Amino acid sequence: MPTLIDHLIKLTDHRDRELLDLTLAKALLDLTSIQRVVIARLMVDEEQKRWLDKVTLDAGGGGKVVDPLRADFKRLPRLDDEPDRVRCLQENAEIELAWAGQDGPRIYFYPLLDEVRDDERGVLEVHAGSVLDDGARLIIDQIHRVYRNMHVLLAYSDHDPLTGLLNRKSLDDTFYSAVLEELTSTSPGAGASTPSSAPQDAKPAEPERRHRVPPNYWLATIAVDHFQLLNDKHGHLLMEENTLLITRIMNNTFRTHDRLYRLGGDRFAALFHCPEESSAQNLLERLRDSIERFNFPQLSRVTVSIGFTRIQSDDTPDAALERSEQAIDYVQRNGYNQVCSHAGLLRRGFFGLVQRSGSVDVFQ
Repeated sequence: MPTLIDHLIKLTDHRDRELLDLTLAKALLDLTSIQRVVIARLMVDEEQKRWLDKVTLDAGGGGKVVDPLRADFKRLPRLDDEPDRVRCLQENAEIELAWAGQDGPRIYFYPLLDEVRDDERGVLEVHAGSVLDDGARLIIDQIHRVYRNMHVLLAYSDHDPLTGLLNRKSLDDTFYSAVLEELTSTSPGAGASTPSSAPQDAKPAEPERRHRVPPNYWLATIAVDHFQLLNDKHGHLLMEENTLLITRIMNNTFRTHDRLYRLGGDRFAALFHCPEESSAQNLLERLRDSIERFNFPQLSRVTVSIGFTRIQSDDTPDAALERSEQAIDYVQRNGYNQVCSHAGLLRRGFFGLVQRSGSVDVFQ
């Protein structure tokens, strides 16, 4: 059985926060006699709050890992359906629930993280067959603290310091894990996997991860129109203030589990799941319209040009970004303040194809 040191090494070896949850759950099961670990995240969509059981592991080896991007939000439990989880977050303290007598089985609830935004809040839920002894509680506390520390460190490295959005490095680091259908085999409609073969100890080589991308993931690039002119005219500090306002509009438009990035300067990006191209178009049109209608201080009106593309089975971040940038180039050469799909432009004949040295290049 792995030792405490072994699990600490695994927790501190990750560079992807998405894998930390799974590693935390497995460590607690290995090092204590508890029966189940659940890591539940608070999901927010249009001001509705629901619970996603992102990781569920049982001592007997069963369990699942759910991809938040593929979760059916409307089928998730509502916030108030889990009052003990709510109380744990409200009091920011451990909650102990004895549900079959004072000496019988119980559930312990812990705030997953400390001092985080609402869209990162969650609960660590530990199921035990009886009262946990002091040794088990100490191990849970120690492992949980290491997890929290690693989460903070990784958050600093993969977030833009101004906006709090994910940064360009994070897009490269998390692109594949964000769009994998699941960690191993799929249960129909569940979007989940058993954890036995999940990539806990090492990241698989890139060729092994290719060709596993499910349909209907989209990458959009959002460019603030005439950003440099506005910056020269109004100054850097004012543009930073308005960049924060654009960030707020993006956060209000997308769901909490969609991935939002700041690529630098005038560029933002979004990685999200939609059932079809028209749904992605409508979502991005809503973002474009919200920004255009917003009254920005001293600028009055700001517009954005948006290009988006479907993630393909053998994609890389650079390839997907290049397609979305091609769509933005078209928008900015044809009046700005529009949303265009790269595939839609191809269908309309605005891009041509040329064969060169055995590869296909796109040009206008």
